[in-house]
Amino acid sequence: MPLSCRRFRKANAMLKAFALMSGLGFFTSSVLASEKVSAVTLDNLQAALNGESNAHARYLAFAKKADEEGYAGVASLFRAAARAEEIHANNHAAVIRKSGGAAEAKLETPVVKSTRENLEAAIKGETFERDQMYPDFIRQAQANPEALQTFEFALAAEAEHARLYSDALENLESMTSRRTFYVCPVCGFTARNPEVDSCPTCATSEELFEQVS
Repeated sequence: MPLSCRRFRKANAMLKAFALMSGLGFFTSSVLASEKVSAVTLDNLQAALNGESNAHARYLAFAKKADEEGYAGVASLFRAAARAEEIHANNHAAVIRKSGGAAEAKLETPVVKSTRENLEAAIKGETFERDQMYPDFIRQAQANPEALQTFEFALAAEAEHARLYSDALENLESMTSRRTFYVCPVCGFTARNPEVDSCPTCATSEELFEQVS
């Protein structure tokens, strides 16, 4: 493909991604009207922000432990998931601020054990968010499209994280080499090998995916 065409495709993809970010409240200038959310949904957003922020810190700590134990591939996965959780936290915070709330996360010191145990803990956390937390939050956020979208983005990513962690645990002894994962910068979708031209969750071009290893 000619260089000019590739540049055009990337520029077009960036514009689409920025449009999605704007819809989530990333651009918080005074010209954007503040949309109030219900007290329940605001509490849910705060809880989700807190959970994702702690998951980000916890997975980085897990990645360090995996490297120390010689599981470089698991460390790569934890770093990719940490980046995704950071994106989710930023999305939740943007909606909170746009609705007039104060986006604050209470960080706890991560509890780090062996890599096998850390994977088991990560699977448990992601499964809870996939099966209980985010489905409940989504049901309660139907009246607010921005809260609904950020919850749906996170839900899709957490389901994939649970699958990736389960696969890593099953194949732990072969996860000794560093691997590259791809993270959507808009919704946090995480993939080992992106096989499509755009994110299956938010349609952001795969050309904009962040490579994490």
